[in-house]
Amino acid sequence: MLLPDACTIHSGYTVRGRLEAAEDGGVLAIQLRDISADGFMDPERLTRVPLDDLPDRYFVRSGDVVFRSRGERNTASVIDKRLQEPALAVLPLLVLRPNIDVVLPEYLAWAINQPPAQRYFDLVARGTNIRMIPRSSLDDLDLEIPDFGTQEKIVTIDALAERERALAMLVAETRRKMLSMILVERANRLRPATRQERTSK
Repeated sequence: MLLPDACTIHSGYTVRGRLEAAEDGGVLAIQLRDISADGFMDPERLTRVPLDDLPDRYFVRSGDVVFRSRGERNTASVIDKRLQEPALAVLPLLVLRPNIDVVLPEYLAWAINQPPAQRYFDLVARGTNIRMIPRSSLDDLDLEIPDFGTQEKIVTIDALAERERALAMLVAETRRKMLSMILVERANRLRPATRQERTSK
C-alpha cells in the first residue's frame, strides 16, 4: 500500500530565521532536534515559541506521526498520550496523520523505520553534506500493511523487544559499575604501604 493511502502527509511549519523560546505564552514546538535518530521524543523537553494564529495542519496531537525528512537517519515517531496539548511541527519534520480505518499510528511508524522503507529512502535521498528526503518521495513509499490484528501483534512484540533491549543495557551498565568498584577496592587493598603507614606501625 502506498503511504498516501494510509495517511495524509503535510509539511511542517516553515520558520523564517531562528526560533527563540517564548518568555510568556506561546505554543509548544517539535523541532528536528527533539526527536532522536531512533525515533524517540520526550514531550516534557519541548519548548514554547512565540508564534500564534497558525493553520491547524501544522499541529500534531496524540495519534499523529512525525517523520524526520533530514539527517543521517530518516525515521518516524508516534506522538503518544504524554503530549497533553497540540504542538507545532517545524520543518524539516513532516506530519503523517494515519487513516484510522487502515493503520495504527504505532504500526505506521514501525513500518517506516524498518529496512525496506529505509532502503527506499537511501535511493531517493538528496544532498551531499546534509541528507534530505523530498516530500514528494513519500508519495511513492510502498508499505506492507496487514490487518489490524496483525498490526497490534507486531507493535506489541516490538515494544517488548525494545523493553528487553533497554533492560539488557541497564543490566550490562550495572554489572560494569559493580566490577569497577570491586577492582578499585582490590587495587586499594594490594597497593604498597606508604612511608608514613610503615613508620606508624
